[in-house]
Amino acid sequence: MLLTYQFKLNPNPEQVVILETWRELLRRHWNYALGERLDWLRRTRSQIDRCSLVSEPIGEIPEKADYYTQASDLKRTKELFPDYKSIYADCQQQNLLRLDKAWKRWLTPDKKGKRGGRPRFKKRGDISSFTFPRVNSPKAGAHLIGNIFELSKIGEIEVILHRPIPDGFEIKQATILSKADGWYCSFSLEDKTVPDAMPWDEITTATGIDVGLEKFLTTADGQSIEVPQYYRKAQSVLARQQRQLARKAKGSKNHSKQSNKVAKIHLHVARQRKEFHYHVSHWFVNSYDLIVFENLNIKGLARTRLAKSILDVAWGAFLQIMQAVAVKRGKLTLGIDARNTSINCSSCGERVEKTLADRVHSCSCGLVIDRDWNSALNLLKRGSVGLPIPGCGGLDSSQPVKQQVSFVNLRCSRYTVCS
Repeated sequence: MLLTYQFKLNPNPEQVVILETWRELLRRHWNYALGERLDWLRRTRSQIDRCSLVSEPIGEIPEKADYYTQASDLKRTKELFPDYKSIYADCQQQNLLRLDKAWKRWLTPDKKGKRGGRPRFKKRGDISSFTFPRVNSPKAGAHLIGNIFELSKIGEIEVILHRPIPDGFEIKQATILSKADGWYCSFSLEDKTVPDAMPWDEITTATGIDVGLEKFLTTADGQSIEVPQYYRKAQSVLARQQRQLARKAKGSKNHSKQSNKVAKIHLHVARQRKEFHYHVSHWFVNSYDLIVFENLNIKGLARTRLAKSILDVAWGAFLQIMQAVAVKRGKLTLGIDARNTSINCSSCGERVEKTLADRVHSCSCGLVIDRDWNSALNLLKRGSVGLPIPGCGGLDSSQPVKQQVSFVNLRCSRYTVCS
């Protein structure tokens, strides 16, 4: 299993200039390599509504450009443009490899028949990272010794190790990236101590979770977590800073400084949201052996009028984090089709039609319960078929929510539950 540990770097002013120069040179190389590929594609294709006798490429058709041909041209690139001699060769190859992956995602559909968008030319500052594919090996360009990160052609940079790298973990690669508040390094670590997944017959505790906008999620136990709304709380400050940015002349130093202030606000909101997701994920994994969640078309929901709220809670990012944490702990997660989970009664199975405005599920069998709680119970029933788990039957509670667990304004350690 690969884990990513990210640490902040403390480069000196000369090293910052080198890092910025590498970013710009790699951006130009990306654009040139992408232009080669698009030129070959245009010269070897004729549109479906054109006659090849009328619409033909002019001049000699170049050879097909791919990763191998462009990587072999790096030597010639350094001869024509000596500035590229200052960049470590593996970083240039990784830049071309990243382009090759984006190119293949565009032209080759995946198993579901979906393709990625066409790779784009990068504007100044669009490429914010570069990768050293080998670390601490004999021929590597990066070596981490204590809290000193030695990079080829850059020098020694201090790393702020806010947490130690566990013993036995092997560093596979390092990615240097720029953020609004400085330079960081992401280490890809191979963890060989990941436990095997828990057998299904050993599951003793399970729950279903129903995500929403009124409450971030509700469990089959009746516990709910409030929506933190980090972006909406930062909107007033963000709007003020964006208005000031609009008044600055583009390209000026003041515009650059103000743009960095706006970027820092977005970065702070993203970090708050990610920390919240990790707290909730660890709480679930500590409490349950099996977590059943609903498979939602989040991209489709994000195109509705509730897009801002849906993107603010970031259900997709939370589910990815929760599944990764569960794998690391040997726990199980299961995605279930969410259709009719809010309509069907969790006690008798009868359909109870309701609109989005109806927040209480009231069935003729006598069950009166919060609709999200009812949905979570249905998810648990579907995901735990055949498992002797207590608490999967119908409920006769009339309370809308048993308990509300708060993870907002966290002031405790990562793995404790705040209530």
